[in-house]
Amino acid sequence: MSMPASQTSTGAGAPPETRKRPGIALAVIIACQLLVVLDATIVNVALPNIQADLGFDAANLSWVLTAYTLAFGGLLLLGGRTGDVLGRRRVFVVGVAVFTAASLLGGFATTPGLLLAARALQGVGAAFAAPSTLALIATNFAEGDDRNKALGIFSTVAGLGMTAGLILSGVLTAAGSWRLVMFINVPIGIAIVVLAPMFVAEPPRHPGRFDVLGALTSTAGMVALVYGFIKAATAGWGATTTIVSFVVAVVLLAVFLVNEARASQPIMPLSLFSVRNRAAAYVNMFLLPATTASMFFFLLQYLQDVQGLNPLKAGIAFIPLAVVLFFSAKRAPKLMPKFGARPVMITGMVLVTAAIAWMSLITPTSGYLVSILGPTILFGAGVGLSFMPLNMTILAGVEPKNAGAASGLLQAMQQVGASLGLAILVTVFNSAFSGDPSDHETFTEGVSRALQVSAIFSGLALLIALFVIRTKKPAAA
Repeated sequence: MSMPASQTSTGAGAPPETRKRPGIALAVIIACQLLVVLDATIVNVALPNIQADLGFDAANLSWVLTAYTLAFGGLLLLGGRTGDVLGRRRVFVVGVAVFTAASLLGGFATTPGLLLAARALQGVGAAFAAPSTLALIATNFAEGDDRNKALGIFSTVAGLGMTAGLILSGVLTAAGSWRLVMFINVPIGIAIVVLAPMFVAEPPRHPGRFDVLGALTSTAGMVALVYGFIKAATAGWGATTTIVSFVVAVVLLAVFLVNEARASQPIMPLSLFSVRNRAAAYVNMFLLPATTASMFFFLLQYLQDVQGLNPLKAGIAFIPLAVVLFFSAKRAPKLMPKFGARPVMITGMVLVTAAIAWMSLITPTSGYLVSILGPTILFGAGVGLSFMPLNMTILAGVEPKNAGAASGLLQAMQQVGASLGLAILVTVFNSAFSGDPSDHETFTEGVSRALQVSAIFSGLALLIALFVIRTKKPAAA
């Protein structure tokens, strides 16, 4: 796999900046991607321990996940733009440094508030590091075979990061404490900060202004929207705080869209939605993470609270999913030149929808082989086939000056989709759950209902792939 040298970012007329050992450069970039994806799920297995140790109530426990994904998704657009203007490698390193410091803080947290603050700060660091990972690949690899191979590795790591986080969380929690799931990030983050300036070439900068109003309104609007769903689950849909949250969210997001249409240098160029296939792929990048995040969140609690598995066994239960996902993601880049991107993504979405619908049939006495192993294998195969074609559909034809914004928006849709989807499904779950941890019947009923709605999310993504996305047979790949 070749990696063309990148231009230096110091200004016009500067000599090209080169770096030896492109394999190490790619490993550093991929390591960052693994960290930010892994931390979206690594706390899942540890949630019961975190709840018992710090005193979270059932309704607010989801904020351990949501604080990270909201800050991550809400600031990704600004993070992508910042990388374009100030230099992607520089912003990449700063983002990883913030993420690493926040992980250390979270490991020492003694109250729910301190842990949530650390998780949010992790999201801030990830928001500035993550867009640069994909943008560095997009600007260092020519569109075609080289970029396809690099994106294949990227998608494989992103997919494996979800399940690797679950397995690693189980191992660390069982071996010592839930705090280890935070501390594990620190040595990896330090290594990235040290190695990136040595081996990763800095692409050209694209000087410009920051869309501060767009960043503030988009982030605050999404926080208000998710908070509204969380409050609806506890205080009810008619509560003043619930209504005010939704009104504030609608106003702020409307201001955001108006600002993006008028801004000379928006953080989310609306032109990115002008291509039909790309716009549809962005919507699916919102819907599929809403499905995956809910599956991990609810199924892991079910395995521990209802089935009685310890954290290690709960993590091990997802090893088959990880193995299948790895091989399907590895296979996806080879299937697309033969069949095209659209058939591959449709196949993946069919498998994901079928898997979630199958999982929703669980009962308090369901067996592992039929109710867990079978659907998780389908799920892993579907996820591995879905995300690679979506990544390529979104990045196809994007101008280099918009690479940061396009990749930032791609990952923003993933994180915001996970946050908003989980908030909605927690509300669905609480509509059935009695609130008594020992009431396994209503707990399982809540999980089942949440998974049914989750299947609707992935079903909508399948319909979009079937009827909206149009590509030519293998030329699109």
